[in-house]
Amino acid sequence: MTGLLSWLAAPRADRGIWFSRPDGDWDRWSYARLAGLARGHAAGLAARGVGPGDVVGLVLPSGPEFVGTLFGALLAGATASPLAPPATFGDPDRYAEHLATALAAMRPRLVVVDHGSAPAVTRAAARAGVPTVDVGELPGDAVEASLAEPARLALLQFTSGTTGAVRGVRVPYLALEANVAAIREWLAMTPDDPTASWLPVHHDMGLVGCLLAPIVTGADLWLLTPAEFVRRPTRYLECFGRHGARLTAMPGFGLAHLVRRVRPEQLAGLDLARWRAVIVGAERIQPSTLERFADLLAPYGLRREALLPAYGLAEATLAVTGLPLRTGWRQSPGPDGVPVVGCGGPLAGARVTVTDDDGRPVDDGVVGEIVVGGAGVTDGYADGTAFGDGTVRTGDAGFLRDGDLFVLGRLGDSLKVRGRAVFAEDLDAVLGAALDTPPGRLATVLGLRAGTPTVVVHLEHPRPEWLPRIPGLVLPLVPDATVHVVPVPAGTVPRTTSGKPKRRLLWRRFVDSCTPPGVDTSIPPGVDSSTPPGSVDAAGPVTVGRGSG
Repeated sequence: MTGLLSWLAAPRADRGIWFSRPDGDWDRWSYARLAGLARGHAAGLAARGVGPGDVVGLVLPSGPEFVGTLFGALLAGATASPLAPPATFGDPDRYAEHLATALAAMRPRLVVVDHGSAPAVTRAAARAGVPTVDVGELPGDAVEASLAEPARLALLQFTSGTTGAVRGVRVPYLALEANVAAIREWLAMTPDDPTASWLPVHHDMGLVGCLLAPIVTGADLWLLTPAEFVRRPTRYLECFGRHGARLTAMPGFGLAHLVRRVRPEQLAGLDLARWRAVIVGAERIQPSTLERFADLLAPYGLRREALLPAYGLAEATLAVTGLPLRTGWRQSPGPDGVPVVGCGGPLAGARVTVTDDDGRPVDDGVVGEIVVGGAGVTDGYADGTAFGDGTVRTGDAGFLRDGDLFVLGRLGDSLKVRGRAVFAEDLDAVLGAALDTPPGRLATVLGLRAGTPTVVVHLEHPRPEWLPRIPGLVLPLVPDATVHVVPVPAGTVPRTTSGKPKRRLLWRRFVDSCTPPGVDTSIPPGVDSSTPPGSVDAAGPVTVGRGSG
């Protein structure tokens, strides 16, 4: 067996995964029991014609069946490809489009579904000519199973879709095992270091960092669903304060949700002194979010040094850089003076450079494109695009300073103004701090429209007093720009599976749309109306402003 599957040879009965239940209790599955489930599912998949090199799609929620099917597919010699269940999307039409794109990319031999996902998935799979099987029909246990030679590719992992449609990333066993080993070394993981996570298991951070790494280590894992974390964030904190979990990871918006929803009196009796690592990644990290999170939990034992900003991407399996344990995070001014949080240096086996437009490395502190190389870099995309030289041009902008990587944002989500780049994430940070908006309530996009620098600020369910302040906050950073403020209903800004706004989609909608009927397009006094306002997402007044500096 490979290193990824070696735990199956002698699975521990005294360690395992605690799956959250809707009634507030936990369902404990030992690794010995999960190994039996994986062998049973492997036999069931093989009986349905799954063989070495085939791709098996998994459309399953977080739970024992996901773990059993994932490792069952690997034991059968197949490549596992987890996909988001329909419940994570909400919009059936958008999910159908997502699923059709993914199925065309993966070309699976079989898709395994649960009862709740079956109707939506089966329809899409039938149109693609792909058979499905309900996970309940697979054998639930096997002491022994005929093991196939592992496929070269362990995973077909889908990107979050930040820059457009999701893309399948081909992850070889060697890259996956190297990345899991680097994460374990970084966090000094042992079987006595439980992890807790609420992240979706179909996404790289939840799958590789918070599921595979603890399983391979043989440590206990407390696993909640994302929906439960949203509803009951204190239950997640109890994993650390009552059950002894020490490691976790999440995007910055997860920290912000905890700060927003948890009151100090709800933390009474929790002991967080053993909480060693809170990896924070997947999106640009706001210093204020880290500070507020640390301030909330410090009275209960959490140390500021436990917060570990990190950088990674699916094309490099997951983790690329991370702040070392017990060092404390730091920030540095970006090109516009907006503070940027450092994401640490390269993990074991990884390489990071920052290059100019011609691919040449730039000096310390100079902004350019982040380029990643090393053992965790994957083969390429399912469409045949390969990372032939073992490096990935990430499309992310950032700079290196004293060995640490500082990430600014997507290169496609920036605008050159008077010779310098302004990033949408910078504007999000400035607006969020000045207006004190809850995280996730705004998304800025920018570009050129009719040759004019244009900024469009989408605000979910805004307070009326926010709107007139926005042009004055934006124009110092983007002189000569036209500023559009677009109020939208709560929850309507399209986001990736990791929670990042789909800025390019928002920009396309803005450019391609006309003013919807019934929208008030009145222009406040003193504001230039030479650029027509409007957005298909508009649900209230659209304010247009132009300034100079």
